[in-house]
Amino acid sequence: MRRSADFARTVRDGARAGRRSLVVHLARGADGGPVVGFVVPRSVGGAVTRNRVKRRLRVLVRAQLASFGPDESLVVRALPAAAGSTFELLGSDLEGAVRTARRKAEASHGS
Repeated sequence: MRRSADFARTVRDGARAGRRSLVVHLARGADGGPVVGFVVPRSVGGAVTRNRVKRRLRVLVRAQLASFGPDESLVVRALPAAAGSTFELLGSDLEGAVRTARRKAEASHGS
């Protein structure tokens, strides 16, 4: 995901779920397969820390990408706690948040 409009649509229309180190927004209706975007603000830390968090999140999302539908879009927003989180903790936070967001999206889609 590269365009601001894609991020805005996913955040606006998607189901939100948070954990200690991150928040995810999961939306349906994306074009061209599952798309993922990352938001790592300055509050997470300096450039080195933000890039480390972003790299870790990319690896973790790539491992889960097969479970996403072709019409899903995901925005992962790191929180300041992500800077001090281990790879394993980020992974469990991501899995839990995606699972919760998917459950919320299915509940709202079914209503």
